[in-house]
Amino acid sequence: MATTAPPPTPAEVPTWHALSREGATHELDVVPEQGLTSAEAAERLRRYGPNRFAEAKAEPRWHAFLRQYRDPMQIVLLAAGVISIYPVKQPGTGIMILLLTLLNAVLGLNQEGKAAAAVAALAKMMIVKARVRRDGKLTQLAAEELVPGDVVNVEAGDVVPADGRVLAAATLEVAESALTGESVPVGKGVESVAAPDAALGDRTDMVYMNTNVTRGTGEFVVTATGMGTEVGHISGMLQQTQEAKSPLTLQLEKLTKQLVTIAGLALVASVVLNMWRGQSFTEVFTVAVAFSIAAIPTGLPAVVTTILSRGTRLLADANAIVKRLRSTETLGATSAICSDKTGTLTLNQMTAVELTIPGRRYTVSGSGYSTEGRIKHVAGEPPIDLEPFMLPLALACDAVLTDAGEMIGDPTEGALVVLAEKGGLDLDQTRERYPRVAELPFDTAYKLMATFHRMTDESGQDVVRAFVKGAPDQLLARSAWRLDPALLAARVDDGFRTRYLDENERLGKQGLRVMATARKDFAPEAFDPGSDLLALMTDLTLLALVGIVDPPRPAAKAAIATAHAAGIQVRMITGDHAVTAEAIAQQLGIRGRAITGAQFAALSEEQADAEIDGIGVIARVTPEQKVRLVDILKRKGHVVGMTGDGVNDAPALKRADIGIAMGITGTEVSKEAAAMILTDDNFATIVKAIELGRRLYDNLVKYIRFQMGALAGMVLTFLGASLLNIVSGIPFLPMQTLWVNFTTQVFQAIGLGYGDASEGVMERRPRKPDQPILHRADTRWFVVAGLVMATATLGVAAWAEHEHGADLARTMALTTFAVSNLVFSFATRDEWRTVFSLDTFNDRTFVIASLLSAVAIILTTELGFLQRVLDTVPLTGHQWLICLGAGLTVLVASEIRKLAHGRR
Repeated sequence: MATTAPPPTPAEVPTWHALSREGATHELDVVPEQGLTSAEAAERLRRYGPNRFAEAKAEPRWHAFLRQYRDPMQIVLLAAGVISIYPVKQPGTGIMILLLTLLNAVLGLNQEGKAAAAVAALAKMMIVKARVRRDGKLTQLAAEELVPGDVVNVEAGDVVPADGRVLAAATLEVAESALTGESVPVGKGVESVAAPDAALGDRTDMVYMNTNVTRGTGEFVVTATGMGTEVGHISGMLQQTQEAKSPLTLQLEKLTKQLVTIAGLALVASVVLNMWRGQSFTEVFTVAVAFSIAAIPTGLPAVVTTILSRGTRLLADANAIVKRLRSTETLGATSAICSDKTGTLTLNQMTAVELTIPGRRYTVSGSGYSTEGRIKHVAGEPPIDLEPFMLPLALACDAVLTDAGEMIGDPTEGALVVLAEKGGLDLDQTRERYPRVAELPFDTAYKLMATFHRMTDESGQDVVRAFVKGAPDQLLARSAWRLDPALLAARVDDGFRTRYLDENERLGKQGLRVMATARKDFAPEAFDPGSDLLALMTDLTLLALVGIVDPPRPAAKAAIATAHAAGIQVRMITGDHAVTAEAIAQQLGIRGRAITGAQFAALSEEQADAEIDGIGVIARVTPEQKVRLVDILKRKGHVVGMTGDGVNDAPALKRADIGIAMGITGTEVSKEAAAMILTDDNFATIVKAIELGRRLYDNLVKYIRFQMGALAGMVLTFLGASLLNIVSGIPFLPMQTLWVNFTTQVFQAIGLGYGDASEGVMERRPRKPDQPILHRADTRWFVVAGLVMATATLGVAAWAEHEHGADLARTMALTTFAVSNLVFSFATRDEWRTVFSLDTFNDRTFVIASLLSAVAIILTTELGFLQRVLDTVPLTGHQWLICLGAGLTVLVASEIRKLAHGRR
């Protein structure tokens, strides 16, 4: 065997499935009976590298931590903290500000996912050993030592260790759902697939890394390893796919930049005014530090994180685990859900739903592998003995039902044996009474399976009876007889063939997988179990057709209807065939036509943009096509939720605004790539999560409105103090500003964020991702509210300074402003409903938060420790009344605004 020319890479030979066995081994320069020599394998290992995935370069934790300080808000606070310590020499204030930046950085770091988590999960999926032919001998090697050209043996229970071209197969079936989305195992054979562009799920002569062998044995030659495999290709896509920022993140970044710009201009104006008056640098910078803290929403990251964290806990209670905090809010903006079919919209348990025998149709109730259910017939038809039609389902299948209600074996066979149980047969005792004396295993070449059993026929004669199951067209071609409802054999004539094929087509159009059954008797003395059993499969007697489907989840249809009512379009994305997917979609109420992945890929970008709203199902899709779908929907302005459970879903899960993985059936790769994991694999949970997300956003908006109004009041108070030279332009000292930020403002923020959301959130249209958190009308109101709060605060401060000096003036100003903030939160809780309503006090969380704020306001002036820290002084009853009266003016302004709005 020559060893000078290396085998071609998958990029050079992209159509291994179109090559014959001989062609594939020739291209790979290997003799299957001998395998590679150790020397050649070592050379190829050096050339192609180990059979493992390349790891993404992880960002050092220190680098990720420092990156948190790129935020403009962090930079301003960091500078203020450093200068407070030196040269201003206010270490207490400086340390507090630096600790605040540290808190923001830690919170931000905790929100980020690990860049290489999905690829690391892929690496964990590698199996440890593989049976390989080397130097003419079968040996066991570590899977990562495999190279292109290796000849590998697999059997039921194995995980395929690399991509390869099948060289030999004996009833070989492989479950490829994690890679292709195909809901049932795929039969594998040695015949090449002629179409060079055949979809992954249609390449029946190929096996792929990390898929599972469910039946039979086989041998294949390795065509690709590591990053060259289909799963490796997905690993590469994951490394290249960038996680999208959530709508809230984008809006908060935009808002923060605007606030920093406005605050910066106001700060410069304040400093210039104070320096023009001849104040010292220390005095001017003290004002600047206090102004910086006041003008920047220092508590915003902490409060938003706290509210989002609570949202994650609520979602976890609803069976949805959110890995990234900002994704909690993204859920509420979701306008398009692209859902995997198998296991999410369906049960991922094949179920027989219809039984057809000549002249009779029966519907079957129940779903999954539970034997609870009935076989129902049409009223008026005389009952018949179904046992002859049930026996092949019990005896010609290898699937086993456990006492725990689980099925072991092929899913299609599982559906058949469950039907036999529903038909009244005791599976275990029936098999014990009629043991097999011979078996013809299933093969994709002839598409049937037969088992042979000793029993007596209807006349009492001893026979060896073959029970056959397989593809309807194959059994029809091999049959000469049929068993009618009276249990009499009749000839298969042209009329019956037409009816039989029509019935098969009818079931197929419903998206059902159709299995046919038949039987044939042999004289015991003439039957030879060692003979060519396939040659005996002629002149069969047809028995029945069975329609099998992976049934929709009971709650999925109602959840989809709820999503549609909320303005969210649901699409089914699946690796199954289009006919099956479309039938399930119609049952679930999914709108839009069904197309294949190939048809979707053929659409130009302009065509895809124009037609995507009318497409409800995309079948036989590739990972690249799923990513493209996400990109198209995002380009059209949608916030996209993508569900999935397989390796093939991971790139799209990562690209989507909210990737949703299945916690039970999902691969580790999909779980790591996703932002949210469903612990019950139920589509209905997604809709519940979206409702929670909307409620969360509704509360966040309330908080941000409150924060912006309070911020406007703070900025205008400082600017007004500088313009009017009230208390030397310093209405609050830096520590006093921080105290208001982290008591009254934080308490009320939590009350708004944790409180009850507005009603009817699922009756609204999804908000657009570029929709600003605050509108121009909001901004105008915040300026007015801020002006009212600033006027009240400065009026009190000016009076107090004139009467009692600067210390009392700042204390009363601080108290007035804190009261204004407390009152303003009540006005913000419902934008247009009056505060003077009993509903105002129905929200227990908000009421408790308000009481805490009131306590903090009182302690500010009455507790000795806080007086020393904050430089405040006690207030008299008269002074308290002045502060309270001035603080309530913002409520009067709010009620006038609401009244004017109600009269429009």
